[in-house]
Amino acid sequence: MAQHRASDAGAPTMRDVAARAGVSAMTVSRVLKDDARVSGTTRERVLAAVEALGYRRNETARSLRLGGSGMIGLVVTNLANPFYSRLALGVQEVASEHGLRVLLSNTAEQADRERGLVEDLASRQVDGVIVVPAGSSHRHLAPAALRGMPIVLASRPPAGMDADCVLVDDFGGAEQATGQLITDGHRRIGFLGNPPALYTGAERFRGYWAAHEAAGIEPDENHVRRGLTDMATAESAARSLLQAPDAPTALFCTNNRLTQGAIRAVRALGTSVALAGFDDFDLADVLGLPLTIVSYDADEIGRRAGQMLIDRINHSSAEPIPARRTVVPTHVIRYGTH
Repeated sequence: MAQHRASDAGAPTMRDVAARAGVSAMTVSRVLKDDARVSGTTRERVLAAVEALGYRRNETARSLRLGGSGMIGLVVTNLANPFYSRLALGVQEVASEHGLRVLLSNTAEQADRERGLVEDLASRQVDGVIVVPAGSSHRHLAPAALRGMPIVLASRPPAGMDADCVLVDDFGGAEQATGQLITDGHRRIGFLGNPPALYTGAERFRGYWAAHEAAGIEPDENHVRRGLTDMATAESAARSLLQAPDAPTALFCTNNRLTQGAIRAVRALGTSVALAGFDDFDLADVLGLPLTIVSYDADEIGRRAGQMLIDRINHSSAEPIPARRTVVPTHVIRYGTH
């Protein structure tokens, strides 16, 4: 018997698979949906035909028939930060489990750019979007402003709107790490932080301050540097602090990029300063420096945000789901000799 060939020179169709397996197109569809009504022998014939022909479903057409795009958006603020690659992997894991693709965009902490990117995703009719928001007002992210598109915020809570969000215990992690430095005997602890307008930076500064208050210590505001954005600004700020009279004996940094900038300053100056910071990073354990790191599962932030978005997309009841908030816990890791 002659082997069945694809119906044209293009990609094989479901009808081609059906003809090769000797079944109907409906049976092929049921096999691909893992329908229990199909017998084992028929299933094996269909799957063998799928493999032989190299058949792949037309997901775009399938999504249109089902009333969705089959895609979700993910908008982050800084792809140079490893935190966001881990978050994206968590989102991707959940999206893949539900047959969805992820469109990734970067705002560089620019609220206007974020607005344009999210509006573009809405115009493309993606099924929903996860955003790490920039700026201090998020009204432009409200579902009403985005044609009802489901939205979840990650890492930073909503401001000026209600929305699901996944946060890290920023305050608790900073308080615990700073408290550990105080327990180690440090009384002059410098602070290297993001811009105060950022929720994460503000909460981590609040935790740093609270740890001092709990120990009955008044922080020296001359040892505080806020508004830092990258390794270069952190290195410059750390150099300034560590070369000043009555320099701090330890530094707390609000993210891994700032911690790495501080490490460069400590290495260059040859000082024996203890460092603490938010976000674990590769090779932190082999640097030979006393490091106190606030660690958490960045993938889990993405997974939780992804699942929240899936819940919103699949919600068909007329009864609305109230906005939900979940917090990923932190724990302290210590590297080097303290």
